Amino acid sequence: MGAWDIFKDAIFSVIDWFYSWCGDWGLAIILITILFRILIYPITRKQFKSTYKMQKLQPKINELKEKYKDDPQRLNQETTKIWQEAKFNPLSGCLPMLLQMPIFIALYQVLLELQGRIGTEDSIRFYGLIPDLAASPGQVFGEAGVLAAIPYVLMVLLFAFSLLVPTLLTQQGDRNTKVMMAVMSLVMLFFGWNVPAGVLLYWDVSSYIAVAQQLASRKLMQRKEAKEELEIVDIAPVKVEVDRKERKARPKKRG
Repeated sequence: MGAWDIFKDAIFSVIDWFYSWCGDWGLAIILITILFRILIYPITRKQFKSTYKMQKLQPKINELKEKYKDDPQRLNQETTKIWQEAKFNPLSGCLPMLLQMPIFIALYQVLLELQGRIGTEDSIRFYGLIPDLAASPGQVFGEAGVLAAIPYVLMVLLFAFSLLVPTLLTQQGDRNTKVMMAVMSLVMLFFGWNVPAGVLLYWDVSSYIAVAQQLASRKLMQRKEAKEELEIVDIAPVKVEVDRKERKARPKKRG
């Protein structure tokens, strides 16, 4: 058994412990997802900070794109200059994402294998909401019909829409970015159609917790900026302009 399998077994043990405590596999998946988001928050917070800083710099960068649209070399130089002045590293937002990928992939694989790991042919339920977390929306739609597939379809829609939510709520990104995210959402619809519902449940809960964390972090950063601006105003000396009256010439004494 390799290190990766040991890592996956450890994740399954946590899910199994949550199940022994709550008695429902769907709730166990939700609980481990919440635990996962809490553990990686220090990492994702750096990612949110980088995204927020990039959003603040975007208007200046857009001006440069318009000004130097025919001079790519000058555009790169001026863009780099803005990043250096703001002490911003465009790669700083990528590192947190790369660090959390192994955990996400391991969780994804464990949830795909959940039916086999449990060692039973009984359905893995999420109370009465999702009858079988091991089944995919496409599978349920083909075998049980439209009505039975409705909860699964809703999970797929939430799964696809989760890519658009951060962009819509924070109003970040230009038109091309928004179009790209819309296309990615459509791709996710096709991908999610054949993914087990347990994986969709994990992804939906994780995505919307991340959105809530991002909005909360954004609000805190805005408050911090506003506080710093007030402190600068309080410290700066107040200049008082005094209008001096022009002196009138004194009348000369007559001898």
